[in-house]
Amino acid sequence: MSPYIETIKLLDGELKNLQYHQLRFERTRSLTLGLKTHPKLGQVIQIPGGLEAGLLKCRVTYGKEIELIEFEPHERRLVRSLKLVVSDTISYGYKFFDRTALDLLFLLRGTCDDILIVKKGCITDSYYANAAFWDGNGWFTPDTPLLPGTMRASLLNEGVIETRRITPEDLGEFHKIRLINAMNSLHDGPEIHIDALIC
Repeated sequence: MSPYIETIKLLDGELKNLQYHQLRFERTRSLTLGLKTHPKLGQVIQIPGGLEAGLLKCRVTYGKEIELIEFEPHERRLVRSLKLVVSDTISYGYKFFDRTALDLLFLLRGTCDDILIVKKGCITDSYYANAAFWDGNGWFTPDTPLLPGTMRASLLNEGVIETRRITPEDLGEFHKIRLINAMNSLHDGPEIHIDALIC
């Protein structure tokens, strides 16, 4: 079985949204490996000297044990267009290190920068992020994500976004899309105008 990963934002020496990463880490280990006790990520992640400033990505690879902790600079992806891609069999309910199924869908993007995946008639996620849709009054995220992300969880908990069922037929109700994940908040994630979504 492929190991799992947690990708955590390290900003100016501080690990962001750590409580949500801890929750997902524990849930994954409990449900897939049957484990009942879990290390505390905040204790096992030792930030090396020299990384106290700037934006970096901390990647924790784990299974029954934590296998690897890596730090690397984060480069924001430029996403200006999305291709709607349909797959009723795609499954990515846990953050696997192996992303082969997603990689194959990403190859279908054509000239677009990224994809927006439709499963069983419902909008789910992009290749690497959850999506949030702006209708002019509020932000909504699909209630059918492939992988409920940590940024998504924190924004829902804060009441900044709401969940709703979103289908391809609903897309005309929205003006723009933001891609959100551990490294990208609602304010700095890629923004795509709804007209740049290719169906």
